[in-house]
Amino acid sequence: MPSTDFHPDLQKVARLAPRALVGPHSLRAVRALSGLRRGKTPDGVEVLTLGSGVGVRLHRATSVSQRSAALLWIHGGGYVLGSARQDDALCQRFTRELGVTVAAVDYRLAPEHPYPAPLEDCYSALTWLAGLPAVDPARVAVGGASAGGGLAAALALLARDRGEITPVLQLLAYPMLDDRGAAGPKNPNYRLWSPKSNRFGWTAYLGAADPQVAVPARRDDLSGLAPAWIGVGTHDLFHDEDLAYAERLTAAGVACDVEVVPGAFHAFDLVVPKAAVSQAFFASQCASLRTALALKS
Repeated sequence: MPSTDFHPDLQKVARLAPRALVGPHSLRAVRALSGLRRGKTPDGVEVLTLGSGVGVRLHRATSVSQRSAALLWIHGGGYVLGSARQDDALCQRFTRELGVTVAAVDYRLAPEHPYPAPLEDCYSALTWLAGLPAVDPARVAVGGASAGGGLAAALALLARDRGEITPVLQLLAYPMLDDRGAAGPKNPNYRLWSPKSNRFGWTAYLGAADPQVAVPARRDDLSGLAPAWIGVGTHDLFHDEDLAYAERLTAAGVACDVEVVPGAFHAFDLVVPKAAVSQAFFASQCASLRTALALKS
């Protein structure tokens, strides 16, 4: 019997949503299908290639006449799928709602480009964004969803370690933080991302890297990081590792707001963005950004 424990707003779509999207044998096909769904670039989105070779999609607020706060957004896809284009609508929502500049980074994907290539792409985009004349470098946040949230957490650690730029917030939507979660048991309530997919994603991303260095949840020292917002559903494979990371951040003296959504599966807000539960999830992210970026309500 399928579970009826999903959030009321998500019960119908949960019946149709797959329990996993990708594995080693389906990666090529899923990437091809994703490419077929590409639509027209929305008006006002600048598609750029940085000097480092990294692609960026820049979303600017039209009503801002002075240096604005900014958000570097990192898309999800298990480290092996996706592109910045897939989050155009979300990035434009952030821009309209908050009046901030949003740069979405097209980092290189694993397994062709394992760690540290995707992370270095994100760092390159972050330093570029903070250096824009229209951006206030003291008010820059990093954020992402799923693997993008994992990269945002890793980016916050890298920025701390290098000391060149200090993000004011790490906005982590159901972040993929711990490769050890791939050993977890199956759960009939998981949707879109399973332990098997997780094992494949992490194996592809890590390559020959030392997990103690490359995996955010394995890092010993979390002190001195930017404050965090972490949101996750109770039916998400990443629920336990996300809450454990939040506890460790708090223990390390890092302010951390946690938003747990009962009965929500992985990436629910991207699947049904207009549902009330998804709107509330987005509103919580915006509230955290307003505070961290010192924005007017």
